[in-house]
Amino acid sequence: MREIGAGRQRSKGSPRKAGTPEPFSGAIRHPPITHATRVGARTDQRTEANTRGADDQWEGRAVTFSLTVDTERWRTNLARVLASVSEAGGSVVPVVKGNGYGLGNAALALESTRLGVEAIAVGTVHEAAEAASAFSGDVVVLEPFDPRDSIASGVWATLDASPLGPRLMRTLASESGWHAAVESAQLHQRPIRALVEGLTSMHRFGLGEADVARLVADPRLTDSITLEGLALHLPLVQPTTPRTGSMAMLRDSGSGIVESGTARAREVIAWSRLWTTLVATHLGARAPDTAATLWVSHLDDGELASVRAAVPDIPVRARIGTRLWHGDRGSLQARGTVLEIHRTSAPVGYRQRRPPKDGAVLVVSGGTWHGVALEAPSSVQSMRARAHAAGSGVLEASGRARSPFSLGSESLWFVEPPHVSVSMLRVPRGVVLPVIGDELNCEVRYTTTRADVTFWN
Repeated sequence: MREIGAGRQRSKGSPRKAGTPEPFSGAIRHPPITHATRVGARTDQRTEANTRGADDQWEGRAVTFSLTVDTERWRTNLARVLASVSEAGGSVVPVVKGNGYGLGNAALALESTRLGVEAIAVGTVHEAAEAASAFSGDVVVLEPFDPRDSIASGVWATLDASPLGPRLMRTLASESGWHAAVESAQLHQRPIRALVEGLTSMHRFGLGEADVARLVADPRLTDSITLEGLALHLPLVQPTTPRTGSMAMLRDSGSGIVESGTARAREVIAWSRLWTTLVATHLGARAPDTAATLWVSHLDDGELASVRAAVPDIPVRARIGTRLWHGDRGSLQARGTVLEIHRTSAPVGYRQRRPPKDGAVLVVSGGTWHGVALEAPSSVQSMRARAHAAGSGVLEASGRARSPFSLGSESLWFVEPPHVSVSMLRVPRGVVLPVIGDELNCEVRYTTTRADVTFWN
């Protein structure tokens, strides 16, 4: 077979020497194997070593699930997002969390340095050290600081005492977190940098308006906390019942309540007016220059422009993850290596399932450890989506499940649920088989993907 899936294109110039690190990821590229060629560089000069029984030839290469990045195309999307947010009046704060959106947090932190942004945001304090080591700017921890999480508090204590401490910003969303931050500042004899998170219609973390007002009025604030602004985390969809606590602030002297803008934008505008009033009232000239800043999640560019028009003197920083790193999914491609090909009529696998009649079974790298076939519960809303989910459930109940792997244009089915590092796939008769060493494209949820090696082309 000449080609399976899309060919991998290497970057121009001389190839890197075997054993040298890939850019960003730090992964080691395996030494080239002379008897096998990569997809997209096929030749007809094959040997018996390219077939079953040549396990020794594949030593150090087997079970490779890879991710290839079209770096130029991927970076084009990054530049597009930064320009679009800037045109709407904001600045981008890249979100670097979890598995690094499939690319690794260190890689994204390094890329954020290249982008020239001032700050990045990580999900938890456990991710902060790695990100801060790869990024020279400020690092915001999105998960609120709370001393009742004793393990996270211990990590915070270690970071506060390290050289990274002055570059880290806490998110405060509870009174216990606020008081613990004040105590930490007194212990380390320097102010703690922090954002206060306001409660939105997301109803996940955040303080209500009365609680925010009480904390900003705390007389210990000036000496203990450097206020970096207000954090607001909005839902992905428009809230049908936006929070009304701060909506009284949605007024101007001429037109009464401001009705323009989406529900998310109105929530942000309401909170921003309340926040700036509190800062001016209780801190006045003592307020840090950054205190009025808004740190928002899940506003689109139109909503961002609406907020900037309503509060033109307040800096707005948009925390963006998926749109930035996965805004052009076509720039990313996961692939699994064909490791074995079985033509048999005997039952196969852990569960001894019957293979396809007159077909074949492929053993392909890529299993649950890599994130293959792992997915979060979907938000099914349309009738079509519900019908699709119901149909998939019926098939799975009968022991059939479609895999994310494809052989050319043919979508393949699992023989049985994927194993830890490999998957067993059914190939119906009539389909031209690959050879061992070929790679199959695999559609994955990148936020749960862990590749053995990442190629930056």
